[in-house]
Amino acid sequence: MVVRRNQQRSIYEELTRNLLPDYKEMAWEKGMVEIDHLLDDEELIDIVHEALKKRRPQSGRRGRPSTPSEVALRMLVLKHMRNWSFEELVREVRANLMYREFTRIGTDPVPDDKTLLKLAQAIGPEVTKQIHERIVSLAIEKKAVKGRRMRIDTTVVEANIHYPTDSSLLGDGVRVITRTMKRVVEKVGQTETKFRSRVRSVQHRLIELGKLAAHRGEKARARREQVYRKLMRTTRRVISEAGITIKQASVKIKKETDQRRQAAAQKLIDRVQTTICLTEQVMKQTRARVIKGQTHYEEKLVSIFETKTEVIRKGKASRPTEFGKIVKIQEAENQIITDYEVFESKPADQALLIPAIDKHEEIFGKVPDLVATDGGFHSISNVEAATERGVKRLAVPGRRGRGSGKSKKRKERWYREAQRWRVGCEGRISVLKRRTGLFRSRYKGTSGMKRWVGFGVIADNLISLGTLLSST
Repeated sequence: MVVRRNQQRSIYEELTRNLLPDYKEMAWEKGMVEIDHLLDDEELIDIVHEALKKRRPQSGRRGRPSTPSEVALRMLVLKHMRNWSFEELVREVRANLMYREFTRIGTDPVPDDKTLLKLAQAIGPEVTKQIHERIVSLAIEKKAVKGRRMRIDTTVVEANIHYPTDSSLLGDGVRVITRTMKRVVEKVGQTETKFRSRVRSVQHRLIELGKLAAHRGEKARARREQVYRKLMRTTRRVISEAGITIKQASVKIKKETDQRRQAAAQKLIDRVQTTICLTEQVMKQTRARVIKGQTHYEEKLVSIFETKTEVIRKGKASRPTEFGKIVKIQEAENQIITDYEVFESKPADQALLIPAIDKHEEIFGKVPDLVATDGGFHSISNVEAATERGVKRLAVPGRRGRGSGKSKKRKERWYREAQRWRVGCEGRISVLKRRTGLFRSRYKGTSGMKRWVGFGVIADNLISLGTLLSST
C-alpha cells in the first residue's frame, strides 16, 4: 500500500531534535535547509503519491506499507544532486544521519537499490515534468525569478552506449542472441537442433578488424572487407540456427503445464526474435557501408540496446559526432531553468525560439522583456514573430554578411550585456553535465532519457534556489 509520509517519529529522532535544535545548520551544507523546506511542499508529494498509486490497480488501498512517497521523492532528488548510482545512494544514506533526516527515513531501514529503481521507473517522464513545473512555481512564489529575461540553448545528452562500429554491433547481436538462447534451452530443455555458440569465432574477427584499423591503403581495405565477410557469414549462421531453435522451442513450450515457466520462456523467445531483427538490420547496413561503400546509410542503427539513439553532429572540435538526443534548456533570471525538452528527432534551432517564448508566457503570464540566444536561433520570421508577441529587446545575432547581422543595435550597450548574459546558458549546461550527470543518461530508453534529464534539471534548480534563498 502506498503511503504519503512516515507517520510517527522514533524516540531517538525526537531526542536528537530536542538536544540539538540547530543540528541542521551545523551539519548541512549551504542551501540544504532551504531545499528541505521546498521539498516539504504538499503539492509535490501529491504528484509523486498519485503516480505511485498507479503501479498496481489496488496500490492505494491494499498490501504492506511501501516506501512513502515523500521518501521516494527526496531519495531521487538526493541521488541526482550528488550524481550517485542507486547503490551509492543506499550506501551513503544508510551511513549518514544528516541524509537520513533529509530523506525523512530517520531510523527506518533504507530501501534497497532495486526498490528505488522500481520507484524511479514508476515516476515516469510526465510526472517528472510536473515536479519540475511545481519547482518553478515555488521559485516564482519565493520571488527568485520574475520572468523578465529568457535565454535558450540546446545540447546533446548521450545515450549509455559504446562507440558504434559495424563490427561491434554485429558482435553485440551475436553475443546477446547466444546468451539468451542458452537461457531458453535451460527453461525449455534441449531441442532437436542444437544451438552452437560462435562467440569466440566472432571475437577473433573483431580482434583482426581492430588490428587492421590502423592500416591504410588498398591492401588493408581489401583485407578488412574479407574479414567483414567472414564476420557476416558467422552472424548469418547464428541467426539461422537461432531461428530454427526458437521455432522448436515454441512448439515444445506449448506443452508446458507450469504457466509461470511458460510465460518466462515465451518472454525469452520474444527477446531473441527482437534481437534477430535488429541484428539483421545491422547486417544490411554493414553490407551497404562496408561492401558497397555507401557510407551515408539513412536507416543506420547505432545500438541494439538503445535503438532510438540518434547520430548528432554539432560541429564540436573535441566531439565531432555524438550519440544521444537533443535537449533544450530554457532559463530565466538567477540560473533557474524554467523549461526543458528532450526531442524524439533532431530539430532545427530556428524552430525552437517562438515555442520557447510561448512557453515562457504560459509560465509567467507575460512575454520576457529580453530574449538572448546564439546565432543558430536567428531567422527573419523569428525576429518578426517575437516582435509581434511583445518582446522589447531581442538579442539574437544574425549571420555575417546579412543586413540583420550588421544592424546598429549590436553596438548598443544592452545588446552587448545581453549576449554576455546569454553565454551563461552554456555555462549552465556545463554545470548540468558535470554536477548532475547530464553528460550521459544512465536510464534506459527514451522514457529513461527524459526522466534522467528531468531529475537532473530538478536537482540543479533546487541547488540554485537553495543557494539563492539561503543568502537573502
